[in-house]
Amino acid sequence: MDTLWFKGFPGKNGRAKNAKLAIMGRMTNTYDILIIGGGAHGASLAFHLSRRGVKVAVLEKQFVAAGATGRSSGLVRMHYDLEPEAQLAWESYQYFSNWGERVGGECGFTRTGFVQIVSPDQTDELRHNNAMLQKIGIPSLLVTADDVKRLAPSFYTGDFEIAAYEPESGYADPSATAMSMMQAARRHGAVLVQDCLVNGITLRAGKVTGVTTSQSGFSAPVVVNAAGAWAGPVAKMAGLDLPIDTWRHDTMFVKRPAEMGPSHPTVIDFPNLMYFRPETGGLTLVGLEDDNPIGQSPEGFSDRSQAGFTERAIERICRRIPIMEKGSLHSSHGGYDGITPDQRPVLGPAGPEGFWLECGFSGTGFKTSPAAGLCMSEWILDGAPKTVDLTRFTAERFEKGIQIKGEHPYHSIWT
Repeated sequence: MDTLWFKGFPGKNGRAKNAKLAIMGRMTNTYDILIIGGGAHGASLAFHLSRRGVKVAVLEKQFVAAGATGRSSGLVRMHYDLEPEAQLAWESYQYFSNWGERVGGECGFTRTGFVQIVSPDQTDELRHNNAMLQKIGIPSLLVTADDVKRLAPSFYTGDFEIAAYEPESGYADPSATAMSMMQAARRHGAVLVQDCLVNGITLRAGKVTGVTTSQSGFSAPVVVNAAGAWAGPVAKMAGLDLPIDTWRHDTMFVKRPAEMGPSHPTVIDFPNLMYFRPETGGLTLVGLEDDNPIGQSPEGFSDRSQAGFTERAIERICRRIPIMEKGSLHSSHGGYDGITPDQRPVLGPAGPEGFWLECGFSGTGFKTSPAAGLCMSEWILDGAPKTVDLTRFTAERFEKGIQIKGEHPYHSIWT
C-alpha cells in the first residue's frame, strides 16, 4: 500500500501527523476494482463500471492505447463464424454508430461498407454464417462477384463467386475510441494512472487484495487483467498459467492512384490472406494474415514493419486491386497483441478469488470492445453477463482441452 511520509514536522506531534498522512495515502489508493491495461478494453470496462458508481482505477504501464489498440487497424464489422462474437460486434456497432450520445467525444467511425471475400470452396460456410448474422439482426447480405465489381470497379473479382456485404460497416480510430471512453470513465469518477507498471498482485487467503506497481501499492478486492500482449505475465503474478502468447502483426499504408476515386469498401480477403480499408488522405491500410511471428517480446521494435512484409503486402493488394500498381508506399509499422490457442478471447473469473480476465483477443478485439466492457461489468457486478453470454470464453476451456470453433468455420488463416 502507498504510504506518504513527510519529513519536517517538529515537536512531539510529528509522529501523529505522519501517521495520519500514511492513512490518507492508503485511502487514496483503495478502490473497488483495479484494471490493468489502458487499451480499448480496459477503457471500455472502466467506462461501464464507473457509470454504475464503482470506484475504479486503470493502471497503464505507458499511456492510453499505447499497445495493441494504438496499432489496431480499426475495422468495425460484424462478420464472424461464431455467434457470441458476432453479437458482441453488433452490440458494439450500436456504440460506434452513435458515439456522441452513448459515450461522448469522437471515435472516428467512418462508414465504407464491408465485404467478406472467401474462396469458392468456402461458399457454403459463407452462406451459413451470413444466415447466422441475419438471425441476430445484422444487416448482412450475400452478393455476387459482379455486385462487388459494381461496388468497387477497381477490384479484381474473378477468383470468388459470392461475398458477404455489410453496408453499415467500416472503420474507426482506435486511439480516439480508447481515449474518449477513458475520458467518459473519468467524468464518472474513474482514475487513470499512467506510467504505472504493475509488478505484482497481492493475495491473502486465496483472494486478491490489490497490486504493487512501479509507483505505489493499490488495494482492491477485484483486479482485471486487460493487459493485451502482456496478459500472460500479468496472469502469472496471480499464480495463473494461461496459454496466451504474443503475436506480431504488421500493416502498411499505400497512396492510392487518383483513378481509384475517393474511397473503397473495407475488405477481408481470405483468398489473399489479407485485409484492407481506406484511410483519410487518399491512403489504403493493408494487413496480412500469414507469417505473423508468435512468441516475440511485446517490447520489440515496431516503428517499422519486419523485413519482407511490404513486398508481400504490395504484391497481394495489387492482385486484388490491379490499378494499385500505380500507387506508392507511404509507411508501415508493427504491433503486438495476445493470442490464445483457438484465437478467441479469454474472459471471466480465473485463479484466485477476485481475479478476472479480459484478454487474448488475438487481434480482433477492437471492434468488440464497447460491448465486451459492458458484458464484463455485468458479469462482475451482477454475477452474469446479460447483454451477450460470454461464459463459454472462460479459461476453464483450456484446462479441459477445449478449443472454441464456429459451427461453420472457415479454413484457418493463422499460418
